[in-house]
Amino acid sequence: MKRREIKGKFDEIVAFSEVEQFLEMPVKFYSTGMYLRLAFAVAAHLEPEVLLFDEVLAVGDLAFQQKCLAKMREVSSEGRTVFFVSHSIAAIQGLCNRVFVVSAGQVSEPENKEIAIAKYVQDGS
Repeated sequence: MKRREIKGKFDEIVAFSEVEQFLEMPVKFYSTGMYLRLAFAVAAHLEPEVLLFDEVLAVGDLAFQQKCLAKMREVSSEGRTVFFVSHSIAAIQGLCNRVFVVSAGQVSEPENKEIAIAKYVQDGS
């Protein structure tokens, strides 16, 4: 991001990450959860054509996880591509239209989420 973009979105990024009270603290002292909240907020507000989120919902409380899912839906509804990597079937069902399954280092063709989830569950058992 260019400085001008950061200045324009700074308040929105900080509000989304919910780390306002810790802004004066150096980031190196942030907990993993705080750091990842801030990282997600920055990434979600960059406005690139493609976003890749890997297990982003593994940290944070339920309210923050729901906020992240809502932001990913918003980004997707704007016509941008969101790659969401997760083991959470519920999150995948709620967010994704097409799903790739990775098994033993092999990536499947994109499939309807119901079909891909059924294959994932079958492979896992």
